Amino acid sequence: MRSDSAAGQPCLTQYEQGGARVVVVHGAFDLNSVPLLAEALQGAAATHATVVVDAAALTFADSTVLNLLLNFHRGHRLRLARPAHQLQRVLELTGADRVLDIRPTVDDATTP
Repeated sequence: MRSDSAAGQPCLTQYEQGGARVVVVHGAFDLNSVPLLAEALQGAAATHATVVVDAAALTFADSTVLNLLLNFHRGHRLRLARPAHQLQRVLELTGADRVLDIRPTVDDATTP
């Protein structure tokens, strides 16, 4: 799945690595664009036991993104790799960094 991105517009790419499905997020995700991410996560979970979100290129994430990640984490094996500074700050402020499985690299996130 891919959605073309223009400056800051939400875009996703996906690939398989180490038996996991990696969903790469680019741009800004909020209430209007979070359904794109939700659909990608559900599709990835339908075919892979581990879903990795590579968030290095995420430029903005609001509370709907955080809510999606936390809810998805409850029912699936979700790993968050390389969260961008803004997302890392939100995770720390809310305590979600102690709930979600956050990894420093995609390689680390796709290793069993």
